[in-house]
Amino acid sequence: MAKLFRAAIMGPPGSGKGTISKRIAQSFGLLYLSSGHYLRESMAAKTEAGVLVKSYVERSMLVPDHVMTGLMLSRLEQVSGHSWLLDGFPRTLSQAQALNNLYQLDLVISLNIPYETLRERLSDRWIHPASGRVYNLGFNPPQAQGKDDITGEPLIQHDDDKPEALMARLRHYKDVAKPVIDLYKSQGVLHSFSGTDTDRIWPYINSLLSTKMHTQPSDTCHTHTP
Repeated sequence: MAKLFRAAIMGPPGSGKGTISKRIAQSFGLLYLSSGHYLRESMAAKTEAGVLVKSYVERSMLVPDHVMTGLMLSRLEQVSGHSWLLDGFPRTLSQAQALNNLYQLDLVISLNIPYETLRERLSDRWIHPASGRVYNLGFNPPQAQGKDDITGEPLIQHDDDKPEALMARLRHYKDVAKPVIDLYKSQGVLHSFSGTDTDRIWPYINSLLSTKMHTQPSDTCHTHTP
């Protein structure tokens, strides 16, 4: 039986994590596990954990580490026979350490996107709140302006995506992500990719994964700048 491959992707809001994750899942057959999708599913299903998560979300609070870790590790247990790619978890050092205790990651992708690019992307970003579907007026617009393609319900723009809030979000991301990135760098599994265009970054990620999934020895940290 082939060795299972475990990976995670990190990047600030608007960095293109979702787009790249879906391409990785399709190209390499990894199970794509988005913490955001899973949180929404849990809330919609009104599971015990989902009710707890909703109590934080409704108060615009971050879901605490112990809740997030419990939720995601139980999800990983359900898919223990699969190779997977995590998006949105681990977000903090505490979450990364808890994950580390159970799984050794083969690869962590970190996306470094300039602030100006993120600001442009997020100012064009509109969301269907019930499903979490994301549209971008620049490259993935809805068929009808302001409406979700599937349900026809109105799209919203998060206050968080407005320029004045974005700077604070990016600062917070960098502060929280740095110790996680340092941890994976020290383990030799971190690969950083810099650029302004997802389509130009993708071939480098595709090439890296093609190599990694055939060889899989631990590697030193690399930075890739298309």
